Amino acid sequence: MTKAPSGRKGTLQVVAGLLLFSAVIRIAGGATDAMALSSTVSEQPEKSSEPVSTDQSPATDILAALRAREARLNERESRMADRMQALRVAEQKMTQQLAALTRAEEALSDTIALADSASELDLARLTTVYENMAAKDAAALFEQMPPQFAAGFLGMMEPIIAAKVMAGLAPETAYSFSVVLAGRNAQVPTQ
Repeated sequence: MTKAPSGRKGTLQVVAGLLLFSAVIRIAGGATDAMALSSTVSEQPEKSSEPVSTDQSPATDILAALRAREARLNERESRMADRMQALRVAEQKMTQQLAALTRAEEALSDTIALADSASELDLARLTTVYENMAAKDAAALFEQMPPQFAAGFLGMMEPIIAAKVMAGLAPETAYSFSVVLAGRNAQVPTQ
């Protein structure tokens, strides 16, 4: 076994001595109170039906302080319960609003998809109309269109029909359509 350092041993002895001294004082004080109480009781000629009054003011103060603290804690607990209930209600409302927002987003996505498909269908029909026109008539119509607009239709047409339409265009116009067609995917990321 290892020995405790001598400084620690001395400190423990001092603490033990103080505790022993405190116990002796309490026992002596209790004996004095008991002797005073017995002398007071023996001096009274009659026994009273009321209990002997002792000074309990500190105990009463402590009890009152504990009750006040309990009341404060109960009030605080009640406020916390109210806050928790308000948070639960707010969370429930947020969940409902989030569900409604999700439904609205889905409906909007469906509408956009429908509009996109309708738009694509319209463009496909118009392209078919241009393809079925005589190349000379289609070329005259394409001469009037802006290059980006006309190039979009030319890109959707069958290559043989698009070539016939391009052959009927003025060289400058055919060149501008070709530039737009060649550059429309230039900005697409490759990776």
